[in-house]
Amino acid sequence: MARSALLNIMVQAATKAGRSLTRDFGEIENLQVSRKGPADFVTNADRKAEEIVFEELRKARPTYAFLMEESGEVAGTDGQHRWIIDPLDGTTNFMHGIPLFAVAIALERAGEIVASVIYNPVIDELYTAEKGGGAWLNDRSRLRVAGRKHLSECVVATGINSRGSAGDLLQLRQLGQITPAVAGIRRSGSASIDLSWLATGRFDAYWENQLQPWDIAPGWLLLREAGGTMTDFSGTPGSIWNGEVVAGNETIQAQLLKAIKAVK
Repeated sequence: MARSALLNIMVQAATKAGRSLTRDFGEIENLQVSRKGPADFVTNADRKAEEIVFEELRKARPTYAFLMEESGEVAGTDGQHRWIIDPLDGTTNFMHGIPLFAVAIALERAGEIVASVIYNPVIDELYTAEKGGGAWLNDRSRLRVAGRKHLSECVVATGINSRGSAGDLLQLRQLGQITPAVAGIRRSGSASIDLSWLATGRFDAYWENQLQPWDIAPGWLLLREAGGTMTDFSGTPGSIWNGEVVAGNETIQAQLLKAIKAVK
């Protein structure tokens, strides 16, 4: 695939941050047995990765705004463009030495996501998408969502939190409804990984709530360019802002949404 200049900038930022995370990931095994544990180290790794992405993107496009998980909003003078960044999506996995995490970047133009990059540096999988240009894995494989037509045949991903909030309890009720209706449930621990694997056909569907814009935005475009469909729990076309995702191919997404709507 041929990348645009903007996508090249995003890939360069994500891969540079990914190299930093990979080096830090190599230290996790030693930190697991320390008295203090890896939490502070991971926080620093997360912030360092975000700083790398910020500096790379700001250098290339100094007028663009930012929305970042760790540092929040940074205003720009452009008025049309904003980078949305999660420098380490899958922090708990990272902390426990599980190689499922990603650097995720989306570009928003006039309120619409037009480019995205999701990079898992440990297994070296680079997912990219641009509006109208398709979704790609490592620049070689064009992505399409899986074509299954029956929910009973599907492997479905979700996120399960344990804070005891109303959203967590709803998710557990949904899990009880959906688990018997599908071939399997998976939890990767990273929304970006879930949406990437949905776009590439490894997962057939995905649902979750209580997500942030940086969790959704990069994967939203990847999924759309791979032929997938996303709505919120009410069936309204997916927004990166309301925190709810029900996604899959058109047929499976509709079946999963029906099951979710049945849960009160």
